[in-house]
Amino acid sequence: MAMKGYLDEYEKLVIRMNTPRVVIDNGVCSSATIVKVDSPRGHGILLEAVQILTDLNLSIKKAYISSDGRWNMDVFHVTDINGNKLNDQSVLKYIEQSIETVYYGENIEVNGLTALELTGTDRIGLLSEMFAVLSDLNCDVVDAKLWTHNGRVASMIYLKDCSSGSPILDSHRISKIEGRLKNVLNGDSDVKSAAKTCVSVDMMTHIERRLHQLMFEDRDYEKRSKKQERSPMVVVTVQNWAERGYSVVNVHCRDRTKLLFDVVCTLTDMEYAVFHATINTSEDQAHLEFYIRHKDGSPISSEAERQRVIQCLEAAVERRASEGVRLELRHPDKQGLLAEVTRTFRENGLNVTRTEISTSCGMATNIFYVTDANGDEADSKLIESVREKIGFECLRVKEMPSVNQRKGDGEEHQQTKAVLVSLGSLVWRNLFSFGLVKSCS
Repeated sequence: MAMKGYLDEYEKLVIRMNTPRVVIDNGVCSSATIVKVDSPRGHGILLEAVQILTDLNLSIKKAYISSDGRWNMDVFHVTDINGNKLNDQSVLKYIEQSIETVYYGENIEVNGLTALELTGTDRIGLLSEMFAVLSDLNCDVVDAKLWTHNGRVASMIYLKDCSSGSPILDSHRISKIEGRLKNVLNGDSDVKSAAKTCVSVDMMTHIERRLHQLMFEDRDYEKRSKKQERSPMVVVTVQNWAERGYSVVNVHCRDRTKLLFDVVCTLTDMEYAVFHATINTSEDQAHLEFYIRHKDGSPISSEAERQRVIQCLEAAVERRASEGVRLELRHPDKQGLLAEVTRTFRENGLNVTRTEISTSCGMATNIFYVTDANGDEADSKLIESVREKIGFECLRVKEMPSVNQRKGDGEEHQQTKAVLVSLGSLVWRNLFSFGLVKSCS
């Protein structure tokens, strides 16, 4: 009994020593709230902390990541969605408590729902056909997210039975749902293995991280469209610093919410460890620099691997950088609502490039990013015509593409690369003064 009590106290001490420590400061910086996180170095710890901040729709304006021995010291400059410092004490307390439980790997589990994972070839009207099938099979879509990139589509859909409100557990019914959805995803493709549908067995994985994983597994990063080649959205460079045993990754692109999450998520799932990093944003541009190694401590070892890292990080940024008009639908939930709305989109020549579906207290709140059939900005008259058919009060325009987002040419690409070279040189000259090259061995 005495030994057991001793072990219990020792275990508590170990937990206290390894739990991340969070300090939130609103006085140091006039334009942002500072969140400082000290934690033991471990694979995925940085991603979990970034995930908590971005899930609150906070913008990370600057960040400094550094490892000293086996300990991480991370500093985030964050604001709310309107660019203001955080003053809500409940939000500050939530951040502190949530990050301090990261060590235990706690996640929110979706109970009472059946989760489907889908990947396949994207095409006009695909979403409409998928929701029509689910409605026909008496399935209620409670939550869903769908991304498209490079002609591929990945989606996580959370279902329940329309009649009983219970999760769908019958294996024969699940097989029927999977089969019909796979037929829709395959479309006219001769490659019958192109589409994949399955019930998710890992309900604990963050939904957006899982979408990144699905698209990565589908190798969407290898499928380059001509439009993206003409108008690059992100520039990534990778160099090895042999003297210190690091690979240095630079990412330069348009700033947006959840950008840091998307990049760190991809590096983590590719099994790279981030030892040091500097993130800076200015106006609408973001520059991210990472010093990484494999989990075994080695840097990137070949040109093929270097190119793969570049392609995967470009894809990670592009997947969420949706083109098109953002429409928000708020409507009392009912069976077949999504099938009806997306059918209206399809019949009027609107293509959905990304969507987020959520249902709470009998109210559906759905976000759609839409373009015309050619992938270009939809005409405003067409948008208003669709809104009239669905209901002006139900379907609202929340965001139009900016002029800068729509244009892109070779000159802009060269300017972006020039900025990268300039910033990279500055960082290298000042590396020692920032203390980013302490030995981590």
